[in-house]
Amino acid sequence: MISAPPSKAERQARIIELLGQHQVRSQTELAELLAADGVTVTQGTLSKDLVEIGALRIRGEGGHLIYAVPSDGGDRTPHAGEYQTFVAKLARLCNEVLTSAEGSANLVVLRTPPGAAQYFASAIDRVGWAAILGTIAGDDTVLVITRDPAGGDPIAEQFLIMARTGKPAGPDSAPAARADSDEGATIS
Repeated sequence: MISAPPSKAERQARIIELLGQHQVRSQTELAELLAADGVTVTQGTLSKDLVEIGALRIRGEGGHLIYAVPSDGGDRTPHAGEYQTFVAKLARLCNEVLTSAEGSANLVVLRTPPGAAQYFASAIDRVGWAAILGTIAGDDTVLVITRDPAGGDPIAEQFLIMARTGKPAGPDSAPAARADSDEGATIS
């Protein structure tokens, strides 16, 4: 059986996995690791992927420069100028990988192709919407927990708008960016 090549999101999720598992010193080495998984990628595409996932060159255990992706833990609040970039990236990602979105009470269930959910959840977390308490990701499903007890349906609709258009939802309908205090946050 011939399988389709992985989507961009799936490929980038695999790159993040590989960088977490191996001390990758070069793009050539990373391309070889991907090829061993059956993923063929050009150097140009790989270079763009590394930029888009925020990969950095750091000193590894042996003192060699290796690729690494910053941790998603700790403070995820976007800094000045980053919010619009994160929202635009999330909108493009919705267009590429979101297959369905359903809300219920304060929950939203988002479906993606296999292997894309964790990367997708990370992109949601990076935006830092005040209306979203957090995400939980499996292989092909992301659970979004909203702060508003009835916030699931409106948030699901925002994801569907971004999936259809590939662009951030309008300012009147998008969840607000996280402020210094998340207490009492609602959809603006």
